[in-house]
Amino acid sequence: MKKWILAGVMIGSLGLSACSSGNAVMKSDAGNISQDELYQAMKTKYGTQTLQQLALEKVLSSEYTVSKSEIDAHVKKSKDQLGDQFLTTIKQYGYQDENDFREALKINLLEQKAVYKTIKVTDKQLKAAYASYKPDIKARHILVSDENSANDIEAKLKAGAKFEDLAKQYSTDTASASNGGDLGWFGTGEMDSDFEKAAFALKLNEISSPVKTQYGYHIIQVTGIKQKPSFSKLKSTLTNQVKQSKVTSDMITKVLKAEFKKENVSISDKDLKQAVDFSSTTAQ
Repeated sequence: MKKWILAGVMIGSLGLSACSSGNAVMKSDAGNISQDELYQAMKTKYGTQTLQQLALEKVLSSEYTVSKSEIDAHVKKSKDQLGDQFLTTIKQYGYQDENDFREALKINLLEQKAVYKTIKVTDKQLKAAYASYKPDIKARHILVSDENSANDIEAKLKAGAKFEDLAKQYSTDTASASNGGDLGWFGTGEMDSDFEKAAFALKLNEISSPVKTQYGYHIIQVTGIKQKPSFSKLKSTLTNQVKQSKVTSDMITKVLKAEFKKENVSISDKDLKQAVDFSSTTAQ
């Protein structure tokens, strides 16, 4: 009962404060909504995360730089992989539009540069990475929901049916089906691990047996294999790969806290103090 009484008092107070229409963001016969009310509601729901993202960009941008071309390259890779499903997919992950996605990429890359700066890589590690490096491949696939369908498609291919025709007819991957199942060029670490393992094991133009992944059953064909670059040309890429393999959530938290401490970051609003605690909100 006390809870409802308290709520009534609060509503009454808010109603009085909203009578002044000068700072009202919504007006109605039922009452107004003031800027302060909106701010408090948004702060409660999104405040900590939003403040943290703004603070991260401000603090990290003072020492690290992310160019438009770097962001463009990541966006292009996502668009190449997702095709017409790009906007739908990023919205499923909580981004409002491409600009919102780009802003998140920028912060992620700033974090990456801050963390990578603290990681040392030895020549031995680089040489081992080069020995196991697999050059990018180009592949196409046909995705279906069950193994029987995949077996039927495999039989049709062996009987002489064209891969691209079957992809257009049967593949449930709408982003690639219209292009005959073409996935474009990709490297290791970009696809589902089970799909990747099967694809990189294929020879040029070889077609796989049905491959099960979390998405269903795939028939894969490799249509291109790039030549392995020299060690010197790959050194920068390999360095980033080795560093990425060493990154942990604890490391990200430690680095970002150190960056905030170095810039003397303080939060005046006690309700938003958690914005400097990265234990559960850091990007991976």
